[in-house]
Amino acid sequence: MEEEAKTETVEQEEIISKQEPEEKGIVESFLKQDLSEIKQGDTVKVYQKIKDKVKDKLRERIQIFEGQVLAVKHGKGINATITVRKVIQGIGVEKVFPIHSPLIEKIEIVKRTKTRRAKLYYLRKAKGRKARLKIVENKKEEKEGE
Repeated sequence: MEEEAKTETVEQEEIISKQEPEEKGIVESFLKQDLSEIKQGDTVKVYQKIKDKVKDKLRERIQIFEGQVLAVKHGKGINATITVRKVIQGIGVEKVFPIHSPLIEKIEIVKRTKTRRAKLYYLRKAKGRKARLKIVENKKEEKEGE
C-alpha cells in the first residue's frame, strides 16, 4: 500500500516536471520588450498614436513629442511612466507617458546626458546656461559606428 502511494507521487512529480514552463501572465504579455533603458536627462522622441475623426472616418496617425526626460517613475512594471518636457515658443510643455501603453509606438533616445539628481524638476525654472546638462558619449555606440 505504501509502495503504491510512493509510485503515484513519483509519477505525479514526473508529470509536473515534464510540463512546459508556465506561460506569461496577462500583465507580462503587455510589457514592451524592445525598450532601451531610459534615464532622467535623456532627450527622447516619443512616437504616440493619435486617432483623428475626419469626415466620419477614424484615422490613425503618429505624432512625435521630443524633449528631455525629467523623471522616470514607478519602476519598470506595467505602471512605469516618464515625464518629458519641451519648450514650445517660450512656453514649457510637459507630458507624462505610460511607457507600456499600446498608444506609444516607440521611444527613441536622441541624446544622453549626465545628471546628479533622480528628478530634474529644477529645469522648470532654470534658463540658459543653468538648464544645460553635460552630454555623455557612449563608447558602445562609437564602437558600433566604426
